[in-house]
Amino acid sequence: MSTEIAIPDPQSRRPESARPMRPGTARRTSRRTSLFKQGVEVFFENRLAVVGFVTLLIIVVLCFIGPSIWRTDQVHTQLSSAYLPISGTHPLGTDAVGYDQLGRLMLGGQTSIIVGLAAGVLATTIGTIWGATAGFVGGWLDAAMMRIVDSLMAIPALFLFMLIATLVTPTVPLLVLIIGAFAWLNPARLIRGESLALRSREYIVAMRGMGGSSLRAVRTHVVRNAIGTVIVNATFQVADAILYVAYLSFLGLGVPPPAANWGGMLSDGLAEVYSGHWWLLYPPGVLIIILVVAFNFVGDGLRDAFEVRLRSR
Repeated sequence: MSTEIAIPDPQSRRPESARPMRPGTARRTSRRTSLFKQGVEVFFENRLAVVGFVTLLIIVVLCFIGPSIWRTDQVHTQLSSAYLPISGTHPLGTDAVGYDQLGRLMLGGQTSIIVGLAAGVLATTIGTIWGATAGFVGGWLDAAMMRIVDSLMAIPALFLFMLIATLVTPTVPLLVLIIGAFAWLNPARLIRGESLALRSREYIVAMRGMGGSSLRAVRTHVVRNAIGTVIVNATFQVADAILYVAYLSFLGLGVPPPAANWGGMLSDGLAEVYSGHWWLLYPPGVLIIILVVAFNFVGDGLRDAFEVRLRSR
């Protein structure tokens, strides 16, 4: 009587991570890695983009880590220390109520960066959803949604911000909502154009022919293929939001004291420029310019990186 001995397959004893990948999966993974690497290389070939990225890192570290190293009192006034010039104790002098100017710049930078980033992300998110839906669905819905956008764009944004800021007391979350609620109009128009170009592509037509919904097409295909445009536009939206915060604060409609931001510091310094207290005016103004220009440089670098990656597909 013969007995059969089952010899286990060596492949079955190997752990899942050790099993060979399918050729198609390996090619897709390698291609994604290659595209990402190519995009990073193109970004770092842009010297201005690298300068902007390094500048952003320095400003973020200065504003968010610097206060834990350079500790100052930004709550209690010290009139005896008002208008002190630059010295070892106060590297950028003091203001009209005795606040250390360097510590004030760090605190104000936190407000400007947080509001700018949050408002830029909010505006980009709303604009992406609105524009992708309008462009993909088309018809009367597209016409109605874009007429709303055109009507809101006809009203000066700064006028709306000033009107709302005079009706309510501005806070950081409120500034984010105010700026984000009106800054989404340009991203909406931009993404709508991308959506109109993508909705007639073969893979989207095939997906809908197999019963796929419009929501899935917008979420899975339109937004994902327009992600390069979305990310690049987000950097410009952040820069615009930082400028809007500076505008409102310069006009006295920013976050009330003891909170600080660079626009309010610039407004206070302008009143002291003829008194010889130049250290109250130039540092916040220069930092606003540097931060906005750095975001624009990074946006240009990201645009070049995504254009190269898209051309390689």
